[in-house]
Amino acid sequence: MTEIWPVVHAERQALIRDLGDLEAQRWVAPSLCPCWDVHDVLAHLVDDARTTRLGFLRRLAAAGFDFDRCNARGIARERRADPRETLAAFRAVSGRTTSAPAPPATRLVEAFVHGEDIRRPLSLTHVCPAGPVAEALRHQLKTSVKLGGGKERAVGLRLVATDADLDTGTGPEVHGRALALLLAVSGRPVGPEELTGPGAAALAR
Repeated sequence: MTEIWPVVHAERQALIRDLGDLEAQRWVAPSLCPCWDVHDVLAHLVDDARTTRLGFLRRLAAAGFDFDRCNARGIARERRADPRETLAAFRAVSGRTTSAPAPPATRLVEAFVHGEDIRRPLSLTHVCPAGPVAEALRHQLKTSVKLGGGKERAVGLRLVATDADLDTGTGPEVHGRALALLLAVSGRPVGPEELTGPGAAALAR
């Protein structure tokens, strides 16, 4: 976690800068995260930054151990009427180092994937550090989709990052930047030019 938190904090600050001048009507744009708009994703990131291990367990129990219901309640709790106030709340918690009881790499997954959930629909670009992105991808490849990972999506494929030291799996090859591979494994759409190789279409599906 000592190595992960500086990356998470830097990604949070970068997102804050990117959203600082966002026009009011663009906050309701659908994000890459199904059923959430851009404002919802930011509210989720506020809730995620505030979360503590004990607090998460209490909230999950209160939600009947339903992760989707727990997340929906967190968004409702943190989403302000004015998106600029939600952004201010995110700025206020951006330096926190609390987390749900989950592997440390999940903090990287949250930062990178949700950051792109917001940026891509808004045509905002950001260069993420390839090494930590590859670390997040390795976590997703070990984790079931049921637990928020993407292991099943990459079964039978060999993933090769073009910008990081990552070459894993067996089968038809998929080449792409670590971020594109991470998004695809996490169930997000990526551009047809972002993945190449005989296994690219299978992963993109």
